[in-house]
Amino acid sequence: MPRPIDTKENRVNLLTSATATDEARRSARVAVLPVGSFEQHGDHLPLVTDTVIAGLIAARIAETYDLFLLPPIPLSCSHEHESFPGTVSIGAGTLITVIDDIRASLARSGVFKLVLVNGHGGNYVLSNITQQANVDGRYVTLFPGRDDWSAAREYAGAVTSSHDDMHGGEMETSILLHAHPELVGDTYADADHEAGNRPHLLVSGMQAYTTSGIIGRPSAATSAKGKAALDSLVSSFADHLTVIDG
Repeated sequence: MPRPIDTKENRVNLLTSATATDEARRSARVAVLPVGSFEQHGDHLPLVTDTVIAGLIAARIAETYDLFLLPPIPLSCSHEHESFPGTVSIGAGTLITVIDDIRASLARSGVFKLVLVNGHGGNYVLSNITQQANVDGRYVTLFPGRDDWSAAREYAGAVTSSHDDMHGGEMETSILLHAHPELVGDTYADADHEAGNRPHLLVSGMQAYTTSGIIGRPSAATSAKGKAALDSLVSSFADHLTVIDG
């Protein structure tokens, strides 16, 4: 039976409750934009997983560093997952345009620095957006990077690497077990699937390497690992903020 869609305990707050007055008082120089996705995460995690995780990271760093938190972009470039039911994608060009428009609107209100918090590994275009935005200054940073995730995994005591734990595995499941355990199905304990060799992922998509939609070891997930990973990411963000707004 599918999990409930609209029960009180299953509602995740992906929005900011700040008012215009709050932001006027804050006068933040830097905005934080979570970029998620709406894509399959096997049987034990919801389609909105990447958006929830990006939102969690963004909210934590915005609160810690007193930044302007934006609501998430919930759809992105998930084309490698489209053979699985429920996945919805937008084109890379659309995502570029949306972020360009957001940056332009922020600039009109005097906010020229933007943090893109990426929750979906397939959003390769965010790297190009970031590089292009910084040609004539330091305006955009993309977070978390590979090193940030590696540090978070080490701090959390993860038993897998980012490569082997690619999708719906130990880290994603741990973060949701910590922050939103109601979103994690019991089947995570039996959902492990290894596919470390994925030479044609961009051509063949996920279906060539997994029938369940999972690549990784969700059975190794714990709430404690999720909390530690988030704590590590909040700490490592300080360096990114210094680079664009130091």
